Amino acid sequence: MRLHRLELEGFGPFRDRQVVDFDAYENDGIFLITGRTGAGKSSVLDGVCFALYGSAPRYEGTEKRLRSDHCAPDDPTTVSVEFTVGDRRWKVTRSPEYQRRKKRGDGFTTLAPDAHLDEFVDGEWIGRQRGPRNVALELDEIVGLSQQQFLQVILLAQNRFAEFLLAKNDERQRLLRTLFGTKTYEDYQDALEQRRKDGERALSTALASAGVLLDEAERVAGDVWRDEADDGPDAEETTDPVARSARAARAQARLDYRADALLRERDAADAAHRAAETTHAARRELRARHEARARSRRALAELEARNGDIDLARRRRDRAVAAESVRAPIDALDAAVRDAEVAAAVRSDALQRWQALEGQVLDDAGLAATIEQYTGEIAVAERALEDEAAATEFRRRLDTARARIAEVDDLLAALDAGRAELPVRLAQLDAELAAATEAAGAREARAEQRATLADRLAAARLLDRRTSDLRAAEVAHLDAVGRLEAAAAAVRDLLRRRLDGHAGQLAAELTHGTPCAVCGSPEHPAPAVLSAEPVRDEDIAAAEGEQARAAEAERIAGAAAAESRTAVAELRGVVGSETEESLTTELERVDADLRRAAEAVSRRAELSDQRRALVDADAQAAAERDLLAADAAAQRQAVAVAEESLAQARERVEAARGNHDSVAARLEAARARRTAAEALQTASRDHEVCERARIAAVGDLAERLRESGFDTVDDARDALLPAAERQILDATIADHEVLLRTERDRLRDLELELAGVGDEPVDIEETTAEAARARERWSAAVDAAAAASERRTRLADLRDRAEQTLSDTGELAREQAVIARLANTVAGRAPNTHRMSLESFVLAAELEEIVEAANLRLADMSSGRYALRHSDAVAARGASSGLGLTVLDAHTGQARPAQSLSGGETFLASLALALGLAEVVTARAGGVRLDTLFIDEGFGSLDADTLDLAMRTLDELRQGGRTVGLISHVAAMKEQIPAQLVVEATPEGPSTLRRGVASMA
Repeated sequence: MRLHRLELEGFGPFRDRQVVDFDAYENDGIFLITGRTGAGKSSVLDGVCFALYGSAPRYEGTEKRLRSDHCAPDDPTTVSVEFTVGDRRWKVTRSPEYQRRKKRGDGFTTLAPDAHLDEFVDGEWIGRQRGPRNVALELDEIVGLSQQQFLQVILLAQNRFAEFLLAKNDERQRLLRTLFGTKTYEDYQDALEQRRKDGERALSTALASAGVLLDEAERVAGDVWRDEADDGPDAEETTDPVARSARAARAQARLDYRADALLRERDAADAAHRAAETTHAARRELRARHEARARSRRALAELEARNGDIDLARRRRDRAVAAESVRAPIDALDAAVRDAEVAAAVRSDALQRWQALEGQVLDDAGLAATIEQYTGEIAVAERALEDEAAATEFRRRLDTARARIAEVDDLLAALDAGRAELPVRLAQLDAELAAATEAAGAREARAEQRATLADRLAAARLLDRRTSDLRAAEVAHLDAVGRLEAAAAAVRDLLRRRLDGHAGQLAAELTHGTPCAVCGSPEHPAPAVLSAEPVRDEDIAAAEGEQARAAEAERIAGAAAAESRTAVAELRGVVGSETEESLTTELERVDADLRRAAEAVSRRAELSDQRRALVDADAQAAAERDLLAADAAAQRQAVAVAEESLAQARERVEAARGNHDSVAARLEAARARRTAAEALQTASRDHEVCERARIAAVGDLAERLRESGFDTVDDARDALLPAAERQILDATIADHEVLLRTERDRLRDLELELAGVGDEPVDIEETTAEAARARERWSAAVDAAAAASERRTRLADLRDRAEQTLSDTGELAREQAVIARLANTVAGRAPNTHRMSLESFVLAAELEEIVEAANLRLADMSSGRYALRHSDAVAARGASSGLGLTVLDAHTGQARPAQSLSGGETFLASLALALGLAEVVTARAGGVRLDTLFIDEGFGSLDADTLDLAMRTLDELRQGGRTVGLISHVAAMKEQIPAQLVVEATPEGPSTLRRGVASMA
């Protein structure tokens, strides 16, 4: 993987767009990222990591304030990195979450994180993915390194060198697990541990299940279980499932014997019960026959007592049947009499109405002639009645049309008068509108002038407070710079004293004539003096910590001062040369002009509406006049037509009215006389027909009476019965005959069956009591036998299940022993004497390879003095073992803990270990080629000679076309590395990047 180009905008200390061309350092192979403390050197590496993985190493676990504090609300924040993997070139661009000013309205809106991935194909960038999640998934496939691996093999971030070297076993295991993906082995360990726990739980559950089954068996056996205690070891109560199972078997045998005996007792009781029931049933049947004969005798006596009533009913039924032959003639006569009476009444009423109208009596022919005469008169009057109604409508139309003509003439006169005044009113409105338009034209200009003045006035009021804040921020910044310089001087002094101490220690060991271990000379003209107060690693670490805190404080103070300077400059640019008083006066004057312009705008709109309304009203009036004129002409024509039609209708009505007041009166009189004549004619004919029908019915009934045997009509009427009543009589007579015959047959059979027995019923109390006693004995025997059988069956089932469970438990216990030993061994517990888990064992092999690769460089950088050693010694107090690291000191021949190394020695060992780790991780990552490497800080703790060794080691990393970027404050490195990327903080606050070249003079 090779990085080509980095672009930063609005990120960290970089407000404006900054570009880093890594290809420009390809020929040099190694370049230095330099600049003042807090300028943003590490932010360059943060940008690379953020672009590839969406986060930066220095912000892990804290709030991600990746957006530059120097950005204005509308400035963007983006990071872009171009890189090559294999033969494909990619570019990833990311933006973090930040707030931007709303495009509409006041306030801010939050922009969500964004990312997009492009590929360079045939001279142009082609989009491949969009969105943080999709880009991250695609980059996982392209880069082949996780963020943790990237930070260990490509970007060796500040303060992370010693993390791996000084870590404890557990911490080192977590880091190696992430880098080498050995969580699978931990999963194996967890799976075995879970199987062990599951096996123990299953074994415990099986034993508990067997115990529960045997407890239930003991409860079912009851007294038999307790009676089975003998003189052996089983005599006392025991919890051993096997012994309890044997006792259950003995209890089972006794229950089987008891159940068989109770079954035999049940069968004997059942036979006695059946015999008693048979004897009792025979005695009960004989008593029932006696009772049935007594009931039959009483029933027959009751039926014979009703014979007289049945004879009367039979005679009444026969007379009603004979009268049915004259029912129809009687009904016909009754109907004819009623019809004749109704027809006579109707004819009398019709005759009275006719005589009231005409006063003369006419025969049928006269009535027919009269009806025809009045029908003709009605037809003539009906036609005249239509003319009379039409005349009324014609008069109404005439009145309406004449009234409308007068109304239209008045409206036309009013419209003409109003339209004559319109030109004068329009001229007045045009003059007023021109004046209002001229006054309103300055409104927008006044509004813009007013907004500008308001902003300048607000800025003038804020300027004094911001100026005071700037002075305080600059004083604080100067103080922070002073503290930083003092802290840096203290560190330099300690390092110088440390070097002098080393020289004094070597000088103390010199002997005249013996070659120096450093330069090889046997002469020692000016040996160094051993300091009385040696400098400890803790002193240097404390001083460097104080320097780091002072640098952070200086960065914060510088950022605050820069922010205050920017704010004051912006406010001064807005205010200009004006004062707050002059701006206030000018604003009041513009407000007055703006109010007058606003009033003119309102007046202009009002006048425009009035003029438009007048023009519209004139056009509407013209159209309305045309319509009114057309309406008047149409109404005059309608008047002429209606007058002519009215005259013709009047002539026809006068001719049809005759001597009546109106045509309607004549029509009503003719209709009344015709109706009376028609009613009289119809009633006379109906009365004649009804009389003939009545006479025929009287003759037919007399003939039928002679044939039926009845003397008079009244006799026949009295004998008639309704059909339902006749059916009831028939049913009553038939039921009595059937019951009488049936009861006589039943009594005869019972008398024959009980002949010679006597009339007294037999006694059944003795057999009833004996049957009840036999039933009770049988029921008790059945219950006892069923209970014993159920206990026997239940105990047998519980014994079978308990024995099966105990059989399965033995196999389960043997399997559990094997699983438990394997799980404990894999987890680092006994019998594992090294307390090394399976994952630790795998990682230990990886760590040995890492140590081997690291020692190749550590030997050069330490001149062969130090070598790293992997240790699998058992850790103290039960901690995890297998991933220990020690340092072999060639001067003493003894291994020492890594924590005992000095600051510079720790850096060298950590750097060697990081480079060894990078090589091994790279090989494990599928052979990913690493063409770019970054190392952040740590060189300041090395003396000059050790620094030269470290630089030679780093210089070897350039082989094969690799580019190495270093971050350091060490002056010697600035002199040795000509290719540089310079990070500079501008006076306004934001930092910039430029390519620099070290002076070689």
